[in-house]
Amino acid sequence: MSDTQSSFIDIAIYLAYFTIAIPAGLFVQKYSYKKGILFGLSMYAFGALLFIPAAMVREYYFFLVALFIMGSGATFLETVANPYVTILGSRETSEQRLNFAQSFNGLGAVLAPLLGSRFILSGIEHTKGELEKMSSGDLAKYLDFESSAVKMPYLVMAVVVILVALLFVVTKLPEVTEGAHTTKFSLSVFKNSHLKWAVIAEFCYVGAQVGVGSFFIRYSKFVAAFAEHNAADLWTLAVGGFMVGRFVGTFFMNYIKPAKLLSLYAAINILLLVVALTVKGPIAVYAAAITPFFMSIMFPTIFALGIKDLGADAKIGSSFLIMSIIGGAFIPVIMGYISDKTGSMQNAYIVPLVCFAIILYFGFKGHKIKMSDAEYTDLQTAGKVPTFE
Repeated sequence: MSDTQSSFIDIAIYLAYFTIAIPAGLFVQKYSYKKGILFGLSMYAFGALLFIPAAMVREYYFFLVALFIMGSGATFLETVANPYVTILGSRETSEQRLNFAQSFNGLGAVLAPLLGSRFILSGIEHTKGELEKMSSGDLAKYLDFESSAVKMPYLVMAVVVILVALLFVVTKLPEVTEGAHTTKFSLSVFKNSHLKWAVIAEFCYVGAQVGVGSFFIRYSKFVAAFAEHNAADLWTLAVGGFMVGRFVGTFFMNYIKPAKLLSLYAAINILLLVVALTVKGPIAVYAAAITPFFMSIMFPTIFALGIKDLGADAKIGSSFLIMSIIGGAFIPVIMGYISDKTGSMQNAYIVPLVCFAIILYFGFKGHKIKMSDAEYTDLQTAGKVPTFE
C-alpha cells in the first residue's frame, strides 16, 4: 500500500471520534457516567474481536470497520472520563488532575508498540519486486501468515477489556449532579473563544501525535536506514518518554502554570522537528523520538483549559473537544500525500511542526477566558474580578 492508503487506518479510528462524540455525550446525559463507561468498553471489545474474522478473509476494509468500532468505544470512554475527572475537585487544579489521571494511559502506550513489534511484526520484509516474483501460492501463504499474526493479540485485548468492564459492573462510582440545567447540543457554545481555540488546538495536537507516530518507522528507514524492529523499539522508548512526561508535567504544574508549560513544550517540539526536517541520519530520528515527551501534557491540558468555567455547558464543550480528535485522521493523510508526491517521508514532518505552532498560540493567548463588558462589570461590582492565566 502507498503511504496515503496506510493512513486510512487513522481515518477509521479518528472518524469514530468525530461521529460518535455527540451521541456519546447524549448517552451520558440521559443515563450516567458509569453506563457510558460500560458501553464504551463493550464496543471496544467487540471491535477487537472482529479482527479474528477480518484476518481470516484478509480484507483491508474489514479491518477498517473493526478499527472504527474500537474507536467508537474509545470515544465513549474519552467523552465520559475527561469531564468526569475535571469536575471531581477544585477548578484551580483541574488541568493537573486530568494530567495525572491520563498519566496512566502511558503504560498502555508503552506496551502497545512493544507487544506489537514482538507479536504482530514478523520481521520478514519483502520488496515490491520480490512479491511480484512469488508464485500465487507462495504469495497467498505469506499474506495469510502476516494477517493471522493479529488474531491472538486482539483476542487477548478483547478479553482484558471485558474483564475491566466486569470490574466496573461491581464498582460503585460517585455520580455528579450538575444542577437542573439541561445541556443542549448547540454551536452557540463557541461564543466562548477559549473553547473554540481549544478545539482547534486539540485537532492539531492529536493530528501531530498520530502523524509523528504512525510514520515513525517509515521515517526512520528513510532518513537513517533503521531496520523495522529497531525503529519499533526506539518508538517504544519514545512512548515511554510520553508516559514519564505526563508524570513530570503534572509535578511541574505545582510551580508552572499549565498554559505556560504547554507553550514551553510546544516551542521545544517545534525546535525538535526543525532538526528532524533538516538533518539526515540517527540525529534526525532521535529528535523525532524525543517529541512524545513534550507532547505528553498537551491533550489533557488543552482539554481542561478548553472547558474551564463552562459550567453546565462543559458536556457539550467536551463533546466538541472529543470530536476534534478527527485531526488524527486528517493530518496523517496530509503527511502521506506529501510523502507520496515529494518522494520524501522527511518532508511530511513539516505538518506536525505547523500543528505545534498553533498549539503554541493557544498556550500563549488562545486559552484566555474572555468576558463581556456586562459580566466584567458585575464581577467588578462584587469585588470578584479574576485574573485568568
